[in-house]
Amino acid sequence: MSDSLRLKIIATDKVFYDGEAESIIFPAPDGSRQIMAHHENMVIAGCEGICRIRFEKGGEWRNAVVGRGFVEIKDNTALLITESAEWPEDIDRVRALAAMERAKEQLRQDQSIQEYNASRAALARALLRLSQVGDGTD
Repeated sequence: MSDSLRLKIIATDKVFYDGEAESIIFPAPDGSRQIMAHHENMVIAGCEGICRIRFEKGGEWRNAVVGRGFVEIKDNTALLITESAEWPEDIDRVRALAAMERAKEQLRQDQSIQEYNASRAALARALLRLSQVGDGTD
């Protein structure tokens, strides 16, 4: 019996990852969830946050920033469908800072509840992305 599972992560703009993994820990509305080889079949909602992937047993964990979505686990395959997925090294710090400033400015404006919630989500996304690229002082 194999110690790995097939993992496919699809973002709205690309196939982010398609291959084998030993384990994945992804953010869910009620806390992080871990999936390992031969996990029972199910569908789980995912939320914005840090997804951790270990590609081989005893290997290093690798972080990815993901958006809202869901994970379907079926027949030793995990399919994560998400709004966005990025490796930390692919995050443009300048763009993330600009997005943070735009969201902060929008929050200072008079907005409907829907606009306010969208602005809060944009700020949370920007802060999450910035948390993975460091503060630029190193």
